[in-house]
Amino acid sequence: MAELLQVPLKKPSEIDVVKPFQNVIQSRFSTADEPVDYSDAINEFAKIRSNAIWKAFEKYESSLDIIYGYYDQLASIESKIPPNELQIPFKWKDAFDKGSIFGSRQSLTISSLSYEKICVLFNIAALQSSVAANQSIESDEGLKLAVKLLQQSAGIFHHLKSTVMLSIQQDPTPDLNPDTLGALSALMLAQAQEIFVHKAIHDNMKDAIVAKLASSCEDLYNEALKIFQRENLKPLWDKEWIPIIAGKQAGFHAIAEFYQSLVCRNQKLIGEELARLQHSVELFKASHQRSGRTLFNNIFLKAQRNLAEATKDNDFIYHERIPDVKTLEPLGKAQPVRLFPVQTPMSQNFKDLFGELVPVAVHQALAAYDLRKQELVNAEIGRLRESTQVLNGALTVMNLPASIEMTDGKNLPPSIIEKANAVSDLGGYSKLQTLIDELPELLKRNKDILDETDRMLNEERESDDSLRAQFKEKWTRTPSSKLTEMLTSNSAKYRQLINNAINADKIVREKFEKHRQGMMMLSKPTSEWEGAIPRGNSEDCLNCGAVDTLRDLMEEVETLKAERDVIESELKSGAIDMKDKFMAALAQDGAISEPALSVELLGESYGPLQKQVRESIEKQDGLIQRITDANAQFMQERGSTAGKREEMMSSLAGAHDAFRELLNNLQEGTKFYNDLTQLLVAFQNKVSDYCFARKTEKEELLKDLTQESSRSTAPVPHSPFPSVDTYAKRDSPTTPPQNQAGSAPQVPQPSQGGNLPYPVQVQGMPVPFAPPANTPYPAYAAPPMPQGYNPYGTLPYQNYNYQSGYPQNPGYSGQPQAYPPGTYPPQGYYQQPPPQGYPQQPPPGGYPRQW
Repeated sequence: MAELLQVPLKKPSEIDVVKPFQNVIQSRFSTADEPVDYSDAINEFAKIRSNAIWKAFEKYESSLDIIYGYYDQLASIESKIPPNELQIPFKWKDAFDKGSIFGSRQSLTISSLSYEKICVLFNIAALQSSVAANQSIESDEGLKLAVKLLQQSAGIFHHLKSTVMLSIQQDPTPDLNPDTLGALSALMLAQAQEIFVHKAIHDNMKDAIVAKLASSCEDLYNEALKIFQRENLKPLWDKEWIPIIAGKQAGFHAIAEFYQSLVCRNQKLIGEELARLQHSVELFKASHQRSGRTLFNNIFLKAQRNLAEATKDNDFIYHERIPDVKTLEPLGKAQPVRLFPVQTPMSQNFKDLFGELVPVAVHQALAAYDLRKQELVNAEIGRLRESTQVLNGALTVMNLPASIEMTDGKNLPPSIIEKANAVSDLGGYSKLQTLIDELPELLKRNKDILDETDRMLNEERESDDSLRAQFKEKWTRTPSSKLTEMLTSNSAKYRQLINNAINADKIVREKFEKHRQGMMMLSKPTSEWEGAIPRGNSEDCLNCGAVDTLRDLMEEVETLKAERDVIESELKSGAIDMKDKFMAALAQDGAISEPALSVELLGESYGPLQKQVRESIEKQDGLIQRITDANAQFMQERGSTAGKREEMMSSLAGAHDAFRELLNNLQEGTKFYNDLTQLLVAFQNKVSDYCFARKTEKEELLKDLTQESSRSTAPVPHSPFPSVDTYAKRDSPTTPPQNQAGSAPQVPQPSQGGNLPYPVQVQGMPVPFAPPANTPYPAYAAPPMPQGYNPYGTLPYQNYNYQSGYPQNPGYSGQPQAYPPGTYPPQGYYQQPPPQGYPQQPPPGGYPRQW
């Protein structure tokens, strides 16, 4: 068996994957309620990567298991984290390393997990070819392993050919060009067939079987030769590759003819035997001439001896006419080799380091469900709170229950004293003043972070546009405007969130100013302001029949409010474990119908509570009407209208209600701003990593263009490779797959809900919490992350650097800069000498197929 060709490996570069990986995991999967720590798994992943990318160069069979394991981890991670979320500038050099001579890219840096996976898969196929070539031809086990690895390698190259352009979405290095991958796939398949031919000869199989196997091997080498001789690929290959492939194409045709001549000898077809032997000897000579070396010499010598013997016998005994070889029956075919599909997992005993992370589809479904659930819960809570506010307003207008508690017109009613104590216990007026004074500072912090993030995006885009205008079509990288569509969209939505929050702050301040005096009074000890309350009429009708009715109705009011507190608590605490249900749906159907599953289960879980909300609101309508009638009777029996004392009591009751509402609003507003700060810091980290990766890519491309410009004045080395011959023109060039961008699943968004001053909800952008109705700031819930991107890990707003004007990035030593300190400088470009000529120069016009 002749020497097998080995595909060279792509050259990797070391890079820190730990911190970006940790940030993605923390921001996407970890919450305050359920923190996730994958530090050990991430560190183990980094070790596996470092071991896998360098062990491959040892080219041992054991190296395959290591790189298989790394690829399996990548495949698992890719199913759980979108490939472009990891802003790590993965850099890989061209396997054939001739970019500096022929004007192509010698290396490529892309911040995508898909690119890393493709490069690793290429190296797996290349390593399989090397391990196969190193197997002993004397061992059946070695031959079996070799043919298996070569078929797997052919399948991988074929798989990459159809997926590489869709995955990286820009011009690849020459080794990842679809035509290159197609050529390598054809070569690996031909070499696998070659092993079958060798095995058949070694095991003394029937001559007809060997002839068919060799004939199919000749066809496969011919297909490979046609692709290898394409003009755009010739400069890529090692100088000996095309001659060897051409020599093997002719050599296996010669072997097929030789073994078919043995079949003719057994059948006493002397004339056909001589024709095939003559053609076989000619093909062997062509094979030796093409390759510049002696291939299949033992069979060549046998063919020469058989030809001499058969010619002598025919001259003296048979005297048969020797037919033209072109008139003979075509040789049969037998091709046991095939392209093996890419299997996952590749390694035995694969252990997923991130097995507990849910797939992307499940994560998106869970996020959509959470928003759908939050919308339902907030809507029902909003209805309850709105109804309670209506009830409190009606009671305040009628000065209830204070008007039925006045005993002698001098002392404060018990309900007012209770309200004053409650305000003092909750911090009083000073508490509200402190919270309101913090709002501008919180707002400014978020605006500064977003302004700095926009500045970084704009600066990167302007730099790209400037260089594109300077270099025109030579500036081949993807435009920034296309890559940052999602980032700029999210930035605009965050900007709208801040604008909505500004409006909410205004409404809160207006309500605070309206009830300022009442809240200040309630915050003081009652002994200090009791004397300021006007005295009441001593003739108040406290024993009228309507008083008892109103007291009973006030008890009903308290009962109704208590029931609503329970309903609201159940709405907030209701939880359904949708993870297992979505996982089961994905395993069964291959997809998740989130809307159908969510609506069905939400209806089952929250339907009874929604019914209770409706009944409570309906009950309130009748209760208010009965209170109004009883109060009218009370006023009539008392015989006097409300005086200044009752107006003051009504104002104090309203101030108490406003205090509770404002306290809740301001606490939720403070929580909103702090959570928004975390999201904005995470968003800025993502933008910073994106800008850093683009900066690295820009510097690399500028080096390429600078070197190309310096080479343009030097003479271009002449390629010694001939053009493809007419036999190789029957195939068509490979067309790269078109990029079809998939549309992201639609995620339901909470509605803004009535006249809320703090809806702070933007279509398509989740916020730290969704807003219930009629409150400036919503009730707090765990913050879902914005859909469509996965920012790096969140930081508490305390890490915000007020001096620098934007937050410190985690993992970057806290330096106040847009890009993290340290660089990943592109590796130098190595100038290669012009290729040397072949030991035997190919004939003009390329190698023709030897028939």
